[in-house]
Amino acid sequence: MNEIYLIGLGNPGKRYSKNRHNIGFLLLENLSKKHNSNFLLKDKLKSSYSEFKIKDSTYRLFLPNTFMNNSGDAVRAIVDWYKINLDQLFIILDDKDLPLGKIRFRKKGSSGGHNGLKSIIEKLQTQNFNRIRIGIGSPSSMQGISDFNTISHVLGNISQEEKSILDKVYEHVIKSLEKLNTEKEEIIINELNSFDKDKI
Repeated sequence: MNEIYLIGLGNPGKRYSKNRHNIGFLLLENLSKKHNSNFLLKDKLKSSYSEFKIKDSTYRLFLPNTFMNNSGDAVRAIVDWYKINLDQLFIILDDKDLPLGKIRFRKKGSSGGHNGLKSIIEKLQTQNFNRIRIGIGSPSSMQGISDFNTISHVLGNISQEEKSILDKVYEHVIKSLEKLNTEKEEIIINELNSFDKDKI
């Protein structure tokens, strides 16, 4: 696996850039910056794109510009253009059903109500692809959580307190992603799934 494809989920545009729903974007922006690479818009891939090498591996990073609910359009375009084997593909996204700062790496599974994942499953016609979900915690419950409350939570901006936790999470995930070609996948999965933000 000399090529690794990382797709962060989020919504394009400044007004969304600090939202909890944009954690996939934020993480890949940090990774790209670390390797002195910039994102450029690639219309045919419906994404902004960044590429760099770590040892002998080419890392290709994508931030879809299709908006979250249509993420599958960009993922389909990327998979078709590069003729990607889905083992090489890693989707990075937020998850309101996981506590803030918890990381979950899964090789397959349903969308769990996440519209970005739902769109990808629909367009790829399979649930069998790698996804790394990062917990943003659930909205503080009013009397019975309404849809509005969920939407305002995921589209709300990350607070300073949350940011200090998420910065540690990004750092941890990035270190694991950088080893995708040198470590056994089980080791990386375990490293991510056992991460405990309180032990740092």
